[in-house]
Amino acid sequence: MFGGLAMMLDGNMAVGVHGAGLIVRTDPGSQHELLAEPGTRPFDLTGRPMKGWIVVEPEGCSEDDDLQRWIDRGVTHARSLPPK
Repeated sequence: MFGGLAMMLDGNMAVGVHGAGLIVRTDPGSQHELLAEPGTRPFDLTGRPMKGWIVVEPEGCSEDDDLQRWIDRGVTHARSLPPK
């Protein structure tokens, strides 16, 4: 979808890799809170950030526990969406 690797659940992307960052699909209502975490930024390919999509830079997911927490967030949100 974005020129990288992605993990899909029922046709919905949960997490992916874009460049050196981890793309995480999250609840748009939680985005402000999640962007306060270290190493995060809005996912923006066109100059217009995508709601509910966050990039976690390598320093934000360098520890196994941090990476697992971000993956779990993406999987939880993807499972909450209707299948495509």
